[in-house]
Amino acid sequence: MIRILGRQSSLNVRKVLWACDELNLDFEREDYGVGFRSVDTPDFLALNPNGQIPVVFDGDLVLWESNAIIRYLANCHGHHLYPAEPVARARVDQWLDWQATDLNAAWVYGFLALARRTPGYDDPARITASVAAWNRVMTILDGQLAKAGGYVSGPEFRLADIAIGLSVHRWVATPLDHADLPRVRDYYERLRERPAFVPYASSETP
Repeated sequence: MIRILGRQSSLNVRKVLWACDELNLDFEREDYGVGFRSVDTPDFLALNPNGQIPVVFDGDLVLWESNAIIRYLANCHGHHLYPAEPVARARVDQWLDWQATDLNAAWVYGFLALARRTPGYDDPARITASVAAWNRVMTILDGQLAKAGGYVSGPEFRLADIAIGLSVHRWVATPLDHADLPRVRDYYERLRERPAFVPYASSETP
């Protein structure tokens, strides 16, 4: 039984939950983070010194960083999501890393301002700049989908689609002036056909 620490409203926690569902893994989840148990306690910081969720227990292993966690789970339980062949794996890794760096960096201010209504995130110029950056990286994704066919790293659903699919849901669900990206929209509709995606891509959890 895998144990997951983190609130479900966290995108990074939802990556792990969705991966577990795709891999048919049993898990139990405990609420940690904003509004729940603190991540700033000595006990939690001993598990993850960054004070971030999720943290996962699998036997004696304690692991943090959501993309590292889903890689580990797929390595152990499902190579169909994370192929062993070096070139196919590199393509998955490339887009997993892109999600964690370029894509995440683009949306932070705009998302906190427009979706979360976080106090202090109300500078119109910074909101405009963040939305423009967000649409720009989503345009990169649209171009990749045109080349790859079907999914981010190729024609089949892979691990990168879990991380990027939830990020696409965040973009779709945030009230902003969305760029016209038909391949991203079609991709999102394909993901919505996967039963394991639906619980983690609701209007309540952008």
